[in-house]
This record gives sequence, C-alpha cells and structure tokens, in this order.
Amino acid sequence: MTSGDLPYGMEGRKLLRMRLILAILAIFMPFSVLAEGTPDPAWLTEFPETNFKKTAIAFSEIVTDGPRRDQIPPIHNPQYIAAAADQELGPLEPVLSIMIKGDARAYPLRILLWHEIVNEVIGGVPVLISYCPLCNSGVVFDRRVNGQTLNFGNTGRIRHFDMVMYDHQTGSWWQQFTGEAIIGDLTSSRMKLLPARLESLAKFRARAPEGKLLVPNDKSARPYGLTPYKNMDSSAPRVFNRYPLPKGVTAMDRVIVIGNEAWPLKLLRTKKKVEIKSTRVDLIMSWVAGQNSIHDKQRIADGRDIGNVIVTKDGKDFPYDVTFAFAFKAFRPDGKFHLN
Repeated sequence: MTSGDLPYGMEGRKLLRMRLILAILAIFMPFSVLAEGTPDPAWLTEFPETNFKKTAIAFSEIVTDGPRRDQIPPIHNPQYIAAAADQELGPLEPVLSIMIKGDARAYPLRILLWHEIVNEVIGGVPVLISYCPLCNSGVVFDRRVNGQTLNFGNTGRIRHFDMVMYDHQTGSWWQQFTGEAIIGDLTSSRMKLLPARLESLAKFRARAPEGKLLVPNDKSARPYGLTPYKNMDSSAPRVFNRYPLPKGVTAMDRVIVIGNEAWPLKLLRTKKKVEIKSTRVDLIMSWVAGQNSIHDKQRIADGRDIGNVIVTKDGKDFPYDVTFAFAFKAFRPDGKFHLN
C-alpha cells in the first residue's frame, strides 16, 4: 500500500483533520521554522525534481508538517456514470461542474474533499479540477502552460490554508486559489481559469440531462458522503480571523470572487441578482436556494442550504469562485469587497 492509498477508516479522517490542526498550530508555533530563502530539507528529498532556487514567495509561508506528497491522492483516472442514474448523492449535494463543447461533467464535493485534484480532458481541453476544503475554493483550470500539458499532484502542504499543488513535468509548486506557480522553473506562470459552476446535483441534472457524474474508483476507500469539516462554517477556530476584513464580514463568510473583487454571498442571497457593470466586463450574478454546505453537518446531505450562485456574461458562464472571505483577503490583500 502506497502513501496515496491510505484506507478510509480512521486513517482517512485523521489525515484531513491533521492538515487542519497543524495549519492552525503553525500560526502560533511553527513546526519547521524556515528562513525566507531556505526550503525545508525534507522537500529536497521528497521533490528532487523541483528547482527551489526559483520562488515567488517566502518558504516560511508554507506549512511544512502534516500530509506528504500525494497522501491526499489526486484522481488521474476518473470514472463516471450518467448523472441521471445516480442513487448515492442527495439532490442538493454540491458539485463542481463544467461544460466544454457539449461535454458536461460534474464533480461531487463529497469526493473532491478527499482527493482535491482531478486531471481530466473535457471537450478536448486538458483541465484541472481543483477543490481546497479548508478555504472552500473550487475552480477549474486549463492545464496547458507554455505549450505543455501538465499533470498535477498534491504536495500535502498548504499556504494561507490553501492547497499547494505540484506538476509532474517540471516539479513546480502551484497555488490552488490563484492557479499561479509559486516555486520552481515555472514560477510566476499562470493557468487559465475556466468557467465552472458550484451547484447542486439537481441543478446540474436539469441543465445537462446527458451529463456525466464523477464516482469513486473505490467506494470503500474513503467515507464519501461524510465530511471531517463539520461545523467549520459556523464555529471555525479564531486563527482564521488573522486576515483583516471589512466591518460586517467574518472570516468564514462565503464570498463570490471574480478577479480582484468579492461580493458576500449573504448580500447576493438578499438581492437575488446583481448586475456588475464596469469598463472591463458586464456580468450578471444570481442566487437561488437549494445547495448543501459541506462545512455544516457530518452528513453532507444534511448540511444547511447555502444556495447556488451563477455568474454569466451575455448569457454564458463566466469564471468565479465561492470561497471563504479570509482566503480572498489572504490572496487578494488589496482586493475590493462590495458590501451593498
């Protein structure tokens, strides 16, 4: 059994809880105190292909103890069923969905929270499906960079509570929230963000009757349908408050992120629709009820209703992310919050 094949049982749950606990403790008492320009010696052994001489960040920003390379195992050979045929998920369970050239796929968060990364080709486009449960960031990227198609794995490390990935081709490390390479030969390169939706399974089925739904390669490998992040969006540890936020916005408030701007989900839920007009782009952002939170009850299908967000430009999907407010502030420190 490899490190990427941990059995579900207590080991699977402990792995993700360990990631959260170590991230919290590292705020106060770092396990590995790194100099600004000195990588952890363990990284050099674990990632011999990575060029640690090139970096866009201070190494000390990365939490270095906890899960190791691919212990949270990416999915490289995804398996699907017809979404209409599924009998496992609750109808309001969240999926990260994408359509390219008529090819519609949905990725349940009940699976992504245990794997975080899916390498796939959809509609002829090599894509990276990514989800970081600690900051609730779920985004899809085109994984072609500088004419090269990259395959991604999980370093096991986090920065600002967000997953740090690596690519197999160059060993470069990538920030999931931004899609930017932060360490290695591809440092400062960025992947293209693709339009995707975070929506309920029922919503996906309605708009894509022939769509495909990701299923576990092995149903017994993890406790799919349960979440180790119970109560996180209502009683998260205070350390998430280390990022200063505007009055009326808390660290675990969900916000809709578009580029360098964010709108609180509770604002959109009240207004139901927001028209965004600027010199750059005109968008319509809308909200409808009917999607479970994976950060509430242990059984995801019992989670509270946080609703569905859609962002469109000229009637077509436009890229966005529904994430926790602290993550937007951490990675967009000069970003703008729209509060009314």
